[in-house]
Amino acid sequence: MKNLRINLNKRFQLWGLMLLMFLVPMAYASGGNSKIPEYFLWIAVLLLLAKSSSFIEKIKQPAVLGELIMGVLLGNAVLIGFGWFEPMKHDPIILFLAELGVVILLFQIGLESYIEEMKKVGLQALFVALVGVITPFALGYFAGMWLMPGLEQNAYLFLGATLTATSVGITGRVFKDLNKLQTKEAQIVLGAAVIDDVMGLIILAVVSAIVTTGAVSVGAISIITAKAVVFLVGALVLGSFFAPLVNRMFSMIHSGHGMKFSVAIILCLIFAYLAHLAGLAPIVGAFAAGLMLEPVHFKVFDDPAINKNIQAAIADADENIRNKVNKELDRFNDQHLDRLVAPLGDFLVPLFFIVTGMQVNLATLSDPKIIGIALIITAIAFVGKLVSGLVAGPGVNKWIIGWGMAPRGEVGLIFAMIGKQLGVISDELFSVVIIMVILTTLLTPPILSYLLRKQEAG
Repeated sequence: MKNLRINLNKRFQLWGLMLLMFLVPMAYASGGNSKIPEYFLWIAVLLLLAKSSSFIEKIKQPAVLGELIMGVLLGNAVLIGFGWFEPMKHDPIILFLAELGVVILLFQIGLESYIEEMKKVGLQALFVALVGVITPFALGYFAGMWLMPGLEQNAYLFLGATLTATSVGITGRVFKDLNKLQTKEAQIVLGAAVIDDVMGLIILAVVSAIVTTGAVSVGAISIITAKAVVFLVGALVLGSFFAPLVNRMFSMIHSGHGMKFSVAIILCLIFAYLAHLAGLAPIVGAFAAGLMLEPVHFKVFDDPAINKNIQAAIADADENIRNKVNKELDRFNDQHLDRLVAPLGDFLVPLFFIVTGMQVNLATLSDPKIIGIALIITAIAFVGKLVSGLVAGPGVNKWIIGWGMAPRGEVGLIFAMIGKQLGVISDELFSVVIIMVILTTLLTPPILSYLLRKQEAG
């Protein structure tokens, strides 16, 4: 029977690959008056490949790593003559879905992180973020001058700014995959990563202003900083006040789960937009929205239908059993919003990571000099973030915090692309940055996963 199952699995895999070989050329060659059906097929193919890469979990690695690697392979298939995936790398619809995916991911992470828990590590997170921004910025700036002399001063400033980035999406996904979001280390890293991103975006805004205007005043820097602080504090304070009112109003229209889900997503998208208006990344707003939506805000909506069935089933049980079951039901209710949002995340989040991987150009690895410089910059990038773990304080695993701050991911790519668009970063420096982003993005998840599993086992 076991051999039969193995043979059937192999046949299904073979048929899946054969089907994929037909689907991809069809999607690439499809035409007609409307591209909408073509997008349906492309999304299906990308999602199929993203989910297929989850086999990496069999070797105890987070799914995000498999999705990123799959994206890198698809994005560079043209190097061996397969250009089927090239149109998707810059297609606005696919890029929009990927961006929506990372917004939903940060919203989920916010939902699973509690403000009260983050307050307990607030000072630690602030210290980690400060060191995690200042150290890599300084190291990147001076290392750039040493390794690549002769570039404009602004190029070195942009290199330093790029190294300050932390991909809270990738780190959060690793903690989420391993069910470690509630640990003290995860709360410090997530809190520090948000502060880190805000500080990094402030640095990016300042450096961009220096490039475009030639100088920037202290007043302009103060305004940019004030907007970031006011948005985050305002989102949490005002959001926590208005969220119960909004929920109560909509629950009077309908108290079912569909309305509960819709209100949550509406608030997520509104705060993502408000973050954009404040000059911040939309992911910061989505994370803030998730943080403010505590379970108590949704008590006005109906409990899951299964609760009534379970309570009816234990009606004749002894009091001790009823208390235990009711306690579990309360915990389930508190996590119900997370469960409602999860299917949307299962659909969109893998698209984000696979599209992020597709933006990587492996052709930059052909120049040995660029590789050498990139490896040194990558080492500096790791050191700059690992040092931040040293100031995390007592009672936590400093290595987990340091490595949790290490991946640059989509944030580093955004910084690099802005520098290139402004004409500050040369092709060589851009290649160096891309390699650094690849390595910090691909190496961090398995290392962080190993450290988390080691902590659990020890």
